[in-house]
Amino acid sequence: MKSKVIHPVDVQTAAPGYSPAILAAGGKLLFISGQGPRDMEADVETQIRQTFEQIRELVDAAGGSMRHIVMIRAYFLNMARDLAVYRKVRQEFLVEPFPAATAVGVTELAVPGLQVEIEAVAVLG
Repeated sequence: MKSKVIHPVDVQTAAPGYSPAILAAGGKLLFISGQGPRDMEADVETQIRQTFEQIRELVDAAGGSMRHIVMIRAYFLNMARDLAVYRKVRQEFLVEPFPAATAVGVTELAVPGLQVEIEAVAVLG
């Protein structure tokens, strides 16, 4: 199976050794690694919005759009505080039919200071 790394210049990587996104299955499946905000000092709503913007950049770079997302997973350090904000912001980026989704509260994320991390799968074409 051939795959292609999707890594637009504007999308930051938190650490070496992983790809922000992989386009596989003949360019039809896009697997987006967990993304976070550009500014971890911003308020949570801004962080969630910036994270969705990163995801949009990756989907766009692969030749798709946010409507192609079929699965989204969000991980929160403080789900009780952040879930309602996440649900509000995601309405700005996702359209019907809405993707399958999972929200998970965790005690720690890989990048120190990160409050939210979101990963996605898209079917293109």
